[in-house]
Amino acid sequence: MELLLIIVVFAAVLALSYAAFSFFKVKKMDEGTDRMKEIAGAIRVGANAFINYELKIIVIVALIIAALLAVFISWQAGVAFIIGATMSECAGFIGMKVATYANVRVTNKARTTKSLGQTLKVAFRGGSVMGLCVGGFALLGIVIVYLVFGLGLGQLTSITGNGDFEAHNSILHMIVGGYNMPTTFTMTLSGYALGCSVIAMFNRVGGGIYTKAADMGADLVGKTEAHIPEDDPRNPATIADNVGDNVGDVAGLGSDLLESYVSSILASVILAIELFSKNAFNRELTFGNVSLIEKLAFFPVIFAGIGLIACVIGVASLLIKSKISENPHRELNMTTWISAAIAIIGVFALSYFTFANIGGMKAEAFEQIEFKIGWLSPAVAAVSGIVAGILVGIIAERYTSSDYKHTRRVSAASLEGPALNITQGLALGMRSCIAPCIVLGVAIYASYSVCGMYGIALSALGMLSFVAATVSVDTYGPISDNAGGIAEMSDLDEDVRKITDKLDSVGNTTAAIGKGFAIGSAALAALSMMSSYLFAANPGQYESFTETVVDAISLNIINPLALAGAIVGAALPFLFSGMLIEAVAKAARKMVEEVRRQFREIKGLLQGEVLPDYKTCIEISSRGSIKEMRIPAVMAIAIPVICGFLFGVQFVAGFLVGSTLSAIMLAIFTGNAGGAWDNAKKYIEEGGLEGHGKGSPAHDAAVVGDTVGDPLKDTVGPCLDIFIKIMSTIALVTVVVFRDNNLLSLIGLA
Repeated sequence: MELLLIIVVFAAVLALSYAAFSFFKVKKMDEGTDRMKEIAGAIRVGANAFINYELKIIVIVALIIAALLAVFISWQAGVAFIIGATMSECAGFIGMKVATYANVRVTNKARTTKSLGQTLKVAFRGGSVMGLCVGGFALLGIVIVYLVFGLGLGQLTSITGNGDFEAHNSILHMIVGGYNMPTTFTMTLSGYALGCSVIAMFNRVGGGIYTKAADMGADLVGKTEAHIPEDDPRNPATIADNVGDNVGDVAGLGSDLLESYVSSILASVILAIELFSKNAFNRELTFGNVSLIEKLAFFPVIFAGIGLIACVIGVASLLIKSKISENPHRELNMTTWISAAIAIIGVFALSYFTFANIGGMKAEAFEQIEFKIGWLSPAVAAVSGIVAGILVGIIAERYTSSDYKHTRRVSAASLEGPALNITQGLALGMRSCIAPCIVLGVAIYASYSVCGMYGIALSALGMLSFVAATVSVDTYGPISDNAGGIAEMSDLDEDVRKITDKLDSVGNTTAAIGKGFAIGSAALAALSMMSSYLFAANPGQYESFTETVVDAISLNIINPLALAGAIVGAALPFLFSGMLIEAVAKAARKMVEEVRRQFREIKGLLQGEVLPDYKTCIEISSRGSIKEMRIPAVMAIAIPVICGFLFGVQFVAGFLVGSTLSAIMLAIFTGNAGGAWDNAKKYIEEGGLEGHGKGSPAHDAAVVGDTVGDPLKDTVGPCLDIFIKIMSTIALVTVVVFRDNNLLSLIGLA
């Protein structure tokens, strides 16, 4: 099976090479006029300053967590954590850099060609760098962990060979001796996933607060009070708003989806190893000449590699076209469909190659690993996730696109004022929860029916198997948004702004679809992580899979500790969301005050005779986001550990169930409601309500609704999927410590 890792290495190198090619191709393009270059330079400087400042904090936190993992878990987990954090930060940083180069090139392409198709191509090329870096860096890190720890240091070999699960490698054990801390490959993989999660949390929270504080300040004062256009150069918050698109919607998005991708891959690997380590499978079973556990542990990683190759083909299918249509939605959808179709073909081929050649003991092998339909089982489970992801995306589009009735109703409600606009948006968001949840429920049941708990993990991976394509499509949106801002501030022709606005509107819908993929895969991956957590919480080995399921997997929800944990866990996403919204409000309040001050005190500003003080607004967003992101981000990491040491395994198990279910609903609600409010505003601006365009009372009401939705769709929603996975991962990593060392056990109450 080690030879098949060549596929994964090839996929990672191919993706990163194509990303590098596109990066430098974008940089070679003309930036346009001197004014355009000046504005783009200011955005670039602001984005770099924020990322560099945030990085200083991230490095400190990452080193502390890595040291704690090395001391209490294992040095391997600590090193893997650093690898994961590095890969996640690299993807986000490179994606942000190319976005700050691509934005002005998109504007210039629209200015010189007046072609929507050609402009789309430049924006998508910039977005593809982010998408391919997400897949490439994620798989590169996983390959390093497999080669160094799994094969080089023998962690995976020990599982497939003599089953030595008690190699004590924590620094604490080395110092004091006798500390019963098992070091397994699952702990090392969990360390890698945790590194990706921590970076994603900080980038998403910090970037989300930054971008929405600037956006709200610019809209509330500029649009509704001063009645000047969006991204008008007279508005002091416009540069900060455009900087926010890059640090929040690009760098944050990249780290977020990389974390989702890694969690989906490793959830299935970790679950397979945990099942095997508890003697759920016969250790003597082989498929061909390869042990069963090797097949199960390598399959998800190789599938991810095939999916990444499919994404390179899908992305290239748009970029190599000599003539692109004027329908950006169709072009972007084709990229996603091509990637998904190749991934589906690839997973069936891989499933046949991996599991069809099993020699003897066929019935026993398939029965023990719960492959109900033979070698087809893992492929069908993965495809169920792909189909579910596509359906969740379609549902998100139905509720957020102005092409459909739901968003148009929000626009129409604006005629009666902001209160009804907000009320209609809230109703839309709440109603939009049921259909995606039904889809996820069907996917969970279908994948479990054909492939057991391993199938649920593969379903999550299937949903994100073509993540590089979806991130490419998603990232093109903020690049187009930035391009529109540069066009406005450079006083270019109205035709240029129409092109960028059209691209931006499609980007809002693709972003909502991307958020649907993220939360759907997060739910499935978190469920798999919870199953692995329950196995790790029960250190004994079992004689059969049935006994394992009864004794380890089953969670008695009416157990008082589990029920209490579920109630507390269900409340936590609301606390987390409230803290994020309040953080955005605090930073936005300072931004509003500063914009009003400049309009009031700088003579000639509103007349366009002088330029505003952009730098002060950038500093307000930077300071506010860095200050406010710390507590919510640290809370997601610390609370599961604290609860574990206080109340033990059962409480944390219930806690994870409650928080996951609650967060799924909140994430769908906030993402769809916010997306609908945004596109309802744009529908009015495009003349969708006859006689009620920009500057009308209906437009003012829609701007207020969009402002309410901004922190929901771009801060709260995207952070919730990271929130539930980081808690599941940190619980899995630390359960080996607190299962025997918690307050209730010490006082004899557990």
